[in-house]
Amino acid sequence: MIQYHIEPFEPHTHRFQVRISCDAQAQQIISLPNWIPGSYLIRDFCQHILTLYVTDAQEQNISFKQISKNKYQLNNTSAQQVHIHYQVYAWDLSVRSAHLDQTHGFFNGSSVFFLIEGQENTTCQVHISLPDKPPYSTWKVATGMPQIAGDMFQAGTFEAEDYDALIDYPVEMGPLDIHEFTACGIPHYLVLSGRHFADMQKICTDLTQICETEIQLFGGKAPFDRYLFLTTVLNQGYGGLEHRNSTALICSRHDLPCKQDVEKSNDYVTFLGLCSHEYFHNWNVKRIKPAEFIPYQLDTETYTKQLWAYEGITSYYDDWLLYRSRLISKERYLELLGQHITRVMRGSGRLIQTLNQSSFNAWTKFYQQGANATNAIVSYYAKGALFALYLDLSMRLRTEHRINIDDLMQTLWADFCQAKANYQGTENDTHQNIAEKLCQQSLQDVFTYLDNTQDLPLTEVFMHFGIELKQRAKTSFKDRGGQESTLHWIDLGIQGQANTEGFKIQSVQHESIAAQAGLSAGDRLIAFNQFKVNESFDRLLQQYQAGDTATLHWFRRDELMESTIQLQLPMQSTYTLHIIDENKASMWLNVE
Repeated sequence: MIQYHIEPFEPHTHRFQVRISCDAQAQQIISLPNWIPGSYLIRDFCQHILTLYVTDAQEQNISFKQISKNKYQLNNTSAQQVHIHYQVYAWDLSVRSAHLDQTHGFFNGSSVFFLIEGQENTTCQVHISLPDKPPYSTWKVATGMPQIAGDMFQAGTFEAEDYDALIDYPVEMGPLDIHEFTACGIPHYLVLSGRHFADMQKICTDLTQICETEIQLFGGKAPFDRYLFLTTVLNQGYGGLEHRNSTALICSRHDLPCKQDVEKSNDYVTFLGLCSHEYFHNWNVKRIKPAEFIPYQLDTETYTKQLWAYEGITSYYDDWLLYRSRLISKERYLELLGQHITRVMRGSGRLIQTLNQSSFNAWTKFYQQGANATNAIVSYYAKGALFALYLDLSMRLRTEHRINIDDLMQTLWADFCQAKANYQGTENDTHQNIAEKLCQQSLQDVFTYLDNTQDLPLTEVFMHFGIELKQRAKTSFKDRGGQESTLHWIDLGIQGQANTEGFKIQSVQHESIAAQAGLSAGDRLIAFNQFKVNESFDRLLQQYQAGDTATLHWFRRDELMESTIQLQLPMQSTYTLHIIDENKASMWLNVE
């Protein structure tokens, strides 16, 4: 057994103190992962290791040497017990690494716990301690890791079956607000860290509906005996990362409903969609997963073409399940779907990169987006969700509505998890093969969209379900689509932020008016036709029409630049969905 001990060390300096005690092989190698499953970027967690030293059972120092960026070799001449001591700098306020200050502590095991190489399958015990002085002595501890000593939600001793499990149980500590709810007989916990005004009961009621809908989708039996939504609440923030019986979330306190709220705000629906997405990952990627991920190789990049299936299908289901859980109306779901289509269609990168390429190059492109990302890449999340939608509707149409994407997911679950003693990963053609077997016909014309850059024929397939997909022009910088609008606006093709000093450009769309004028990411647009550019830039652009001439002035670094252009008709890049035949629409949208 390997013993890990971790505790906050002077939290105001953002350091966790860790000690590992174990039996070691001669010349034992220890290592830390370079990335965390679910987030496909090399993060080099070892860069945050401080004050590393090693001792033997008699507390005598053992020398060691670093043999790579994340590996150390101990100079122990024979097998013996060793104690590895180190500190971890924890100042990454995200769901991926570790963060510690006077208000709370959070860590993923992949960023704080060394692997004892050769002992990957050894049981790991984790002793979590807290400082015995206020306020830390009253902190709570929340994690999905099984606890074997100590009171629930308190510091104590926890146990993981092996290293892979050890790094799949994130830990939250602090003055936590914890509420329990039950879904399909399984205890679930909403854990909030941070100041908030949330109506916890309202959130738990809504989460119950989501969780029960998803569990029932996969046969009514959850693959865990309890589940935690570990949520860090900030003024601004958004993110999530899935784990085997929990999820780590970040949200804005304004995303959460207050007791006086009657309607679900757009921000709250976004939060529920995030919870729905991460919960669906309990089946789709935590257990059903690409063959390339079995086992995970956390030293280096692991390439797969299947992220469209694991993030894209999950992204299709997240809002779709809010509707099926009766948490949002049919109209609101179609509005969200219109926004999703708009998000994909506004990026010209969809004409450059295929879904398979987007998945494979997640490490170097999707997770390392630069100023030209909108023109160079397509999101396997966003377009992957549209492909899943297209696949779902196509399966329904070709089987007279007998088969749909639920059947595909249920078959994947039965074939690759429930029927296997050890999880077997999917291959590049697995989803197509299963879908074709279910439909008893070829779906090659559908799956060909994974390998080409053509736009999905959504207009045509929606018409079969009595739904019209309409296009219109963008009407403001904040226009996300999904709703009708009659406003007139000139779209320059830029994204950024307006303030009293102008408009700071973050990206420029290829072949847009701004691109023709010579504007680039990083420029600050300060004048449009001799009018100062400020927070009212949206309203200023509403005063112009196609054919008008405009002179632009902007700063690039400290140099003033100028260009005169002729304004053009805005692109029809914004989408809305409208039901024109309720009977046909019910063949997809009926959740009774």
